[in-house]
Amino acid sequence: MTLTALVLFMLVLGIGMFAIQDVVRDKVLTDATDAVAEAAGKAVQSVENGPANAVVLPTSHISLIQVVAADGRVVAASPAMKGKPRISETLPTDGDLRVNGTSCMTFPTGRQTCYIIVGFRIDHSPYGKVMVYAAAPEPQLLRTNVLEISLALFGSVLLALLGWGTWQLAGRTLKPVARIRAKMAEITATDLSRRMPVPDSEDEVAQLTKTVNATLERLERAVEHQRRFASDASHELRTPLTGLRTKLELAISDPDAEDSHTTMRSVLADAERLQAIIDDLLLLTRLDAGVQSTSEQINLSELVTAEVERWPHRHEVLLKLAPDVVVRGNRLQLTRLLTNLLTNADRHATKEIQVRVGIERDEAVMEVIDDGLGIPAGEHERIFQRFTRLDSARSRDAGGTGLGLPIARDIALAHQGRLCATDRATGNGARIVLCLPLSTATRR
Repeated sequence: MTLTALVLFMLVLGIGMFAIQDVVRDKVLTDATDAVAEAAGKAVQSVENGPANAVVLPTSHISLIQVVAADGRVVAASPAMKGKPRISETLPTDGDLRVNGTSCMTFPTGRQTCYIIVGFRIDHSPYGKVMVYAAAPEPQLLRTNVLEISLALFGSVLLALLGWGTWQLAGRTLKPVARIRAKMAEITATDLSRRMPVPDSEDEVAQLTKTVNATLERLERAVEHQRRFASDASHELRTPLTGLRTKLELAISDPDAEDSHTTMRSVLADAERLQAIIDDLLLLTRLDAGVQSTSEQINLSELVTAEVERWPHRHEVLLKLAPDVVVRGNRLQLTRLLTNLLTNADRHATKEIQVRVGIERDEAVMEVIDDGLGIPAGEHERIFQRFTRLDSARSRDAGGTGLGLPIARDIALAHQGRLCATDRATGNGARIVLCLPLSTATRR
């Protein structure tokens, strides 16, 4: 930042200094020339009005004045130019009466002096046709490099101040960022609880710090969730694996103790449970990764009708379906969602299950209602946590994986929908409600 600011400012300053140098030099030269021209004009009046051999008086600032005849003789001069050779041989051209010029003189000591000269031609004077010259030494500003040196020193000081100021400002601005970097470097996967100190200012750095803290908080929650999930998954997989291994070991150690077909059926049941858990874990992994599946227009009522007819159930299923409730999504995933809800309701129902499909506030709504014991107060959200089974579910059926409702909610979220649980409006039982955006075809 400092180098960039210095380079840009150096370019601007350089252009400005060159412009200032030209303007100042031109102004000084113009003022000096005007002063010499004024003195020459007064000398012209003196020559025209005075007698021959009159003394040409200098002005207060210009003391070098000569009157030169057409043959080159100096016929009159100011006291400072008495006995001096003619100051200039420059003559007006093209009918002009005035001539401007510069004449330089080198002395035996090596010193050189330059003069600004202004001359006027007089065609009628006591001396005849003459040239009246006035001269003055060039101002010191034009003879030396004082102006350039002064501007260079001034520019150097400005550049030094700008560099120092930019460095300090950039350092002060980036110091909180350096602190954030240092703190972030200290954070490891085993300790995500640390947060960055938020500056009091409401600038971009403070907003960055808040964003970093929010990201760390989400990351901590995600890591903790993954840890719990890995622990629960290990526990759920260990149970059927342990049973499977125990049965196989018993069968090997004592082949005649039990019917082989009974052992194989029991082992197959454990293997099927393992496969169900692994399939659910793979599906959850795909949903967590946000893998996009092909989507299509799906009539939700037709999907419910077809799935209820195909799905094996223990209790009566009552349908109340509105026609033409069309959503857009993946048919296999929505079928899996419906199957999970129906299986959960069938596991907890006493006599019947109700499935309702309709439209509410520009959303497709599907309700799956059972007449079982219902969901205890405060547990409506916990049932959607992975590997969560309520005490009633554990006592009635230990065959579930504890992933059915979590998978259903993740599918709903993947379709920009919502899945929530409530109590039944009348009587005992649970009511799980799915809300999905209607397809544009339904809105039209």
